[in-house]
Amino acid sequence: MSVPAPVWVVAGPPGAGKSTVAALLLAALEPTPALLDKDTMYGSFVAAVLATAARPAGEREGPWYDEHIKVHEYADLTATAREIRSHGCPVLLSGPFTGQIHDAERWNSWVTELGGGTVHLVWVRSDPVTVRHRLTARGLERDAAKLASFGEFTDRIRLGAEPAAPHFTVDNRLTAAAPLEVQVAGLAAHAKHNSSGGLT
Repeated sequence: MSVPAPVWVVAGPPGAGKSTVAALLLAALEPTPALLDKDTMYGSFVAAVLATAARPAGEREGPWYDEHIKVHEYADLTATAREIRSHGCPVLLSGPFTGQIHDAERWNSWVTELGGGTVHLVWVRSDPVTVRHRLTARGLERDAAKLASFGEFTDRIRLGAEPAAPHFTVDNRLTAAAPLEVQVAGLAAHAKHNSSGGLT
């Protein structure tokens, strides 16, 4: 195909509710995109690499992780999405994507790497109270380091900072005024008639 199928990027911090938002979007969009969730695709692989390198099992952030693991996760997610889209199937990517969404130049480069065309960014807004609550409630080993140095973690992921790229915002804070279902239905309807990649 000369024009790739659309791609949706559901981005936000760990514990923000990306998986829930992604599931609602998948149910609302026609045709249903192929879901590429970073944790589903690379969870066991990351655990094995960390163990082999004698790194903490819960390490999912920081310079070492970024250099030795994250760069490969994101490169492979991007290549897989580009390949799937090129055959006419829309894709939904779910992951933090902190570096990509908070730098306009990097975002534009990433859109090119994804194959260009229509790329919708859905940013899941959260706050420290909500993230701490949800990370604690889900009780995953990979979140241990985040909770142990919570202030450093929230600073590093730029929690609460609006993306520099055009985007749709879904408010999933504990204090959100509207239910997620209503918000996601609204953005799906808007995107159906607008291919600009999202609105703040």
